[in-house]
Amino acid sequence: MSSTIPATLDAVTTLGDLARFHGAGRPDVEALWFEGRSTSYRDFDQLTNRVANGLLAEGVEPGSRVGFMDKNSDHFYQLVFGCAKANAVSVGINWRLAPPEVAYILNDSRAEVLFVGPDFYPLVERIRAEVPTLRRIVAMEAGQPEWTPFTAWRDGQPAHDPGVAVTTDDVAIQMYTSGTTGHPKGVQLPHRCFFDLWRYPPAPDMAFNEWTESDVNLVAMPSFHIGGVGWGIMGIRPGARNVIVREFEPGSTLEMIQRFRISKLFLVPAAIRMVLQHPQARTTDYGSVKYIHYGASPIPLDLLREALEVFQCGFVQLYGMTETTGSATYLPPEDHDPRGNERMRSAGKPFPGVRLKVVDEAGRPLPARQVGEICIASPVNMLGYWNLPEATATTLIDGYVHTGDAGFLDEDGYVYVHDRVKDMIVSGAENIYPAEVESALFGHPAVADVAVFGVPDERWGEAVKAAVVLKPGARVSADELIGFARGRIAGYKLPKSIDFIAELPRNPSGKILKRELRKPYWEGMSRNVN
Repeated sequence: MSSTIPATLDAVTTLGDLARFHGAGRPDVEALWFEGRSTSYRDFDQLTNRVANGLLAEGVEPGSRVGFMDKNSDHFYQLVFGCAKANAVSVGINWRLAPPEVAYILNDSRAEVLFVGPDFYPLVERIRAEVPTLRRIVAMEAGQPEWTPFTAWRDGQPAHDPGVAVTTDDVAIQMYTSGTTGHPKGVQLPHRCFFDLWRYPPAPDMAFNEWTESDVNLVAMPSFHIGGVGWGIMGIRPGARNVIVREFEPGSTLEMIQRFRISKLFLVPAAIRMVLQHPQARTTDYGSVKYIHYGASPIPLDLLREALEVFQCGFVQLYGMTETTGSATYLPPEDHDPRGNERMRSAGKPFPGVRLKVVDEAGRPLPARQVGEICIASPVNMLGYWNLPEATATTLIDGYVHTGDAGFLDEDGYVYVHDRVKDMIVSGAENIYPAEVESALFGHPAVADVAVFGVPDERWGEAVKAAVVLKPGARVSADELIGFARGRIAGYKLPKSIDFIAELPRNPSGKILKRELRKPYWEGMSRNVN
């Protein structure tokens, strides 16, 4: 679309048009608040114009990738929407990654411009020579004399609308997810992924999904996750007020809730637990909070009871993945019973417009309560993986994303996640593929064989554990191995513990039987995810 302003919110189909719509219709309303800096919707529209014009002046063409590596801020959303107006693709980089992982994402995406925060200047300086496509680096704050500071770069651009043609099927955001092969995959999310699910009439139990201009939204999850950037866009869509914190911290979360009268927020269960453990948890005023949305894992019954008692608001579980632009199913507040019920073990039912099926290994649909792979058909499914046609073809089949989660549907259409088909660990809402960790540990000269798997963890849901077979005569401690891997992968992927064993269990074809390794740690659990 051009720079014509849509007549109604329902007519908005691109992120750029969303900024234009609210800039014209709600110019003086605060769009973003971050660390004392307030941005109105008029200013947001004009600032995103400046970002778009700056990118065009840098020679960024339609479809080019633009990297961002920093913690949460209002400037991040200026970049996302500015990229959208220039028909460029924003690539948020997980700032917890190790230097080789960051270099891989920049090279894989062929990023031409990178915006980087001060905490990560040394990392980017270290890998700069390894990323030949990178033509320009912009510093989000002062402190790196070779790179122009963001505000100076942005404010030196004209404020007029760039008028670049953008369609709802053009890619807006590319997010990287961990991969079974050890390398992350770039999930391409077109503009339609942030609008098309809203076109379906809501179900009667979806009051939690109704947003108004009076809502105040807290954005606390990291922007490189769909639960961060997607949640921020969720609040911008209706023209709500969005309060952004640099990174999640229990004390600041409580402060923001009370200070800004937050009405909606998204947290993972591990974060909810941390908030409840904070000394101010029971003296904070939660009277403004209508709903707390949570995802990445179901909420333990004991934690729900405590949360309901303290927060006195509705809880909504959301289930999905980056490939489905986040939420595909919801468990409404009505199904959150402090006494416990069967549905609380589920991940809810599909949003209007979403279809679920559970299939066997041959791809055949299974009847209710038979365990197979959960598949999701949604109008906001990804376009595909960047430059990975084979991976796309095995994940996106006949309009369904094959999630890699094993589970079943009940007679009412609620989905229950039982296990994982893909060999993945979810720790504190971060997806960790054992192949990445195994590859990092294998490089140590003392390691003959290694298997990595997830075990239950009260705080993080799951923790990474490694079983290691040493070479004959070799000696190495667990701490030494973990220290060795630290320079090769992100800290959150490192094993929390290592068991040294004589031999890994394998089947006749030589495949490691990870279920046998996991089994002792999951005994007594109702399912093999936590």
